[in-house]
Amino acid sequence: VQLQASGGGLVQAGGSLRLSCRAPRLIFSTFTTYVMGWYRQAPGGERVLVADITSSGATNYAGPVQGRFTISRDNSNKRVYLQMNNLKPEDTAVYYCNAARGTESNWGPGTLVTVSS
Repeated sequence: VQLQASGGGLVQAGGSLRLSCRAPRLIFSTFTTYVMGWYRQAPGGERVLVADITSSGATNYAGPVQGRFTISRDNSNKRVYLQMNNLKPEDTAVYYCNAARGTESNWGPGTLVTVSS
């Protein structure tokens, strides 16, 4: 599964960014079989889950981003989004899009988010 992510950048603390990920080669019916997620990896750290969303819209968030980030998906356009508000310096990381189905896990290239204090 090819995933293309975009939307990273440099933002001041308290600002917002919106990440987007698309799966251009999947057809609609296949895209909906995947749980789509966003992960992040801070410098020197491990890759950890930020949020994920099922095809029906059920969401799951990591504690540090609860209430500030919102994950959503557009199945018809095969996209998943991560709206990030009230960003903090500790949100600085490379963010990765993921498509998971059973034991299958597909990663897109990361997009860097840098939050300055």
